[in-house]
Amino acid sequence: MPTEAKQAAVAELAELLKTADTAIVSDHRGLSVADLQKVRRELRTKDIQYRIIKNRLAKIAAEQAGREELIPLLTGPSAIAIGGEDEASLAKGLLDATKPFNVEIRGAALNGETVDASAVQALARLPGREALLAQLAGGMASPLSTMASLFAAPLRKLGYGLAQLKEQREGAEAA
Repeated sequence: MPTEAKQAAVAELAELLKTADTAIVSDHRGLSVADLQKVRRELRTKDIQYRIIKNRLAKIAAEQAGREELIPLLTGPSAIAIGGEDEASLAKGLLDATKPFNVEIRGAALNGETVDASAVQALARLPGREALLAQLAGGMASPLSTMASLFAAPLRKLGYGLAQLKEQREGAEAA
């Protein structure tokens, strides 16, 4: 019979998994308690939760939350990172916080799909959401400004031509 503490831990993790789009699973072997505190403290500043939980309880929570794609990643000592502003900031924050400790990233459950560790590292290399939106806006504005410049060019050339014609006629009348 499961204890109330385990049931509460499963319910809490299931609620977190329901609200999160992305959950990254890593191996926490080799981390001392002090190291875990350092990692959690750094991640907390980025609004990321880093939880160590038994695989059996995590699998039950994943099933309750409808996140079955997380289950294949739960083998061996597991820690789950949830939160952040977006997927890229979660991956970057976790990799930055665990880099000094050589923590192995197993993969992630990303919007209903399971991705491997290399995909998590590629996700961490992406610029943040704001930078991507700025690049998109710049990419959309550039052709528009080019098109406006091309439409204005004939009128500008006509203006230059008329100004030169006026100067020629004034020069001819003066002579």
